[in-house]
Amino acid sequence: MRCATIDGVTDILDDLQWRGLLQDSTDLDELRKHLAEGPVTFYVGFDPTAPSLQVGNLVQVLTARRLQQAGNIPVLLVGGATGLIGDPKAEGERSLNSEETVAGWVDKIRRQVEPFFEFEGANAARMVNNLDWTSPLSAIEFLRDVGKHFPVNQMLAREVVKARLESGISFTEFAYQILQSHDFYQLHERYGVTLQHGGSDQWGNIIAGVDFNRRKGVRGVHAFTTPLITRADGTKFGKSAEGMSVWMDAGMTSPYAFYQFWFNAADADIVNYLKVFSFRSREEIEELAKETAERPFARAGQRALAEELTTLLHGKDECEQVITASQALFGRGALTDLAPSTLRSALAEAGLVEVDELPSVAVLFKESGLASSLGEARRAVAEGGAYVNNERMTDADAPVSAELLLHGRYLVLRRGKKTIAGAELRK
Repeated sequence: MRCATIDGVTDILDDLQWRGLLQDSTDLDELRKHLAEGPVTFYVGFDPTAPSLQVGNLVQVLTARRLQQAGNIPVLLVGGATGLIGDPKAEGERSLNSEETVAGWVDKIRRQVEPFFEFEGANAARMVNNLDWTSPLSAIEFLRDVGKHFPVNQMLAREVVKARLESGISFTEFAYQILQSHDFYQLHERYGVTLQHGGSDQWGNIIAGVDFNRRKGVRGVHAFTTPLITRADGTKFGKSAEGMSVWMDAGMTSPYAFYQFWFNAADADIVNYLKVFSFRSREEIEELAKETAERPFARAGQRALAEELTTLLHGKDECEQVITASQALFGRGALTDLAPSTLRSALAEAGLVEVDELPSVAVLFKESGLASSLGEARRAVAEGGAYVNNERMTDADAPVSAELLLHGRYLVLRRGKKTIAGAELRK
C-alpha cells in the first residue's frame, strides 16, 4: 500500500476538512490535539445487512485508510451481532436474516475490506467481530451493566426513532443504539480505541457510544462523522444510470460496470468525488478540476478516478482489462484481447441480447435495440453505420457468420461511433 500524501500525523484533520469529510465532531480542537499526541487507535464498523458493501461504504473504508496512512491504528469491526438486528431505518422494520446468512456475509465483507489496509507493522490494522463479546452476555447482564446507562428520553430523541414512533418500532431495533455503544466501550477496554468515525446518519449512535464510555468512567474518547454523499442534482449517490446499486463485490457489480459508474460521473460531481474518494494530492485534484472545466469532453477527472478506484478495489490487471474493453468496444483496440468475463460484463452493461441462432445483421440490430425496425436497421447498414465486432457490415439481410463469434458466443454490435450493444449465442 502506498504512503499517503499527508505531511505528518497532525495534518490529517486539515486534509479531511479540505476534502469535505468532516461534518460532526465531539470537539475538533481536542481531537486535533489527540491525533497530534498519537498514534490513535480508532474504529469504524460495517454491518453485514447484505452480501456486499456498496460504493457509499467506500467513504468510511477510505477515510479509515487515510487515518492509517497518517500513522494511526485501525480496528475494523464487521458486526456479526448488530447485523443480526439491523440499525432502524425510516422506511420500516427490517427483516431478520438467519445466523448462518449473517455469518456468511461477515466473511464476505471482511474479505472486501482487508485489501485496503496494512495488517503488519507498527500501526497494523485489526479485524474484529462484535459477536465475540455480545454473544456471551446474558439478558440480565445486558440490562444491568449496559442498558442501565441509557436514558430512554435521549434514545427517543434520535431522528429515525422519532420517525418510526407512529408507524411502530420494535424493542429489537430500538435497542440497536445500545449494542453499538457497547461496541465502542468494549473496543476501548480490549484494544485502547479512543476514536470512532462513521457516516452522519450514525451520529446519534456514535455520540451515544461516547456518552456510554464516559458514564463507565472512560475519558478522552472522540468521534467524528463524514457527510452523506449526494449528487449535484440532488439524486441519491451509489446508483447506476439504470438505478441499480453499485456494489463492491465483483460478482454483483462487475469491474467494468464499477469503472463505468465513475467514468460516467457528471462534471458537476467529479471534483467532489475526487476529494472524497481519491488519494491524489490537493495540487493534483485542483489540476484535474481545472482540466475538467476547460476540456470537459476529455473527462480527465472521471478517467483518473475510475482508474484509481478500479485498481484499488479490483487490482491493476482487472483495471487494465476494463480499459482495454472500453477502447475495443468502440474500435480502438482488439476485441480478441478481452477475457470472456470482461467482454460479457461490458456487453451486459451496454445491453446484451441472447439468441438461439445467428440471424441476419438487420434482425440482430432490431432485437438488440440498436434499430427500432428492420427498415431502420437496413438504412443503418446502407449508410455505412452498422458494425459487428468493429467490422462494417454491407449486407443487412445476410446471416452473421459464426466465424465472427468472440470466444465462440459473443458479438459486439455498434451503430455509428457511440451506440453499442451485444449479442450472446445461447449454448
